[in-house]
Amino acid sequence: MKLQPVGHVESTLTDGASAPRQGDEGAPESWIVFAPEYARAMAELAAGQEVLVLTWLDRADRSVLAVHPRDDAERPRTGVFSTRSQDRPNPIGLHRVRILGVDGQRVHVGDLEALDGTPVVDVKPVLGSER
Repeated sequence: MKLQPVGHVESTLTDGASAPRQGDEGAPESWIVFAPEYARAMAELAAGQEVLVLTWLDRADRSVLAVHPRDDAERPRTGVFSTRSQDRPNPIGLHRVRILGVDGQRVHVGDLEALDGTPVVDVKPVLGSER
């Protein structure tokens, strides 16, 4: 299997310990910066669209199989496949965001909890009931 980034995140978030756990918990506006060779792939992205951003959580611990959800020691340890923990065997992040604007190969998005420099592996539209 081969996975390569299509871009990266530019964000004011630089420390995982102080970052919000989910986008709707105070995450800042950020930028997704696409590599030049993917310009055609992002051509129809536009302000107002909701998209799913898939990231590679490059600072995650890939050896973790169970966690206390939300790092709350009062909660029982739970297998990572039943949590949103960034620490997991394949640390793929899934972020639902709204596009605020597009500037060349940079896409401005709201409420993205990914850290600055996080690799972006894909972007997909959020599908509604009109499918």
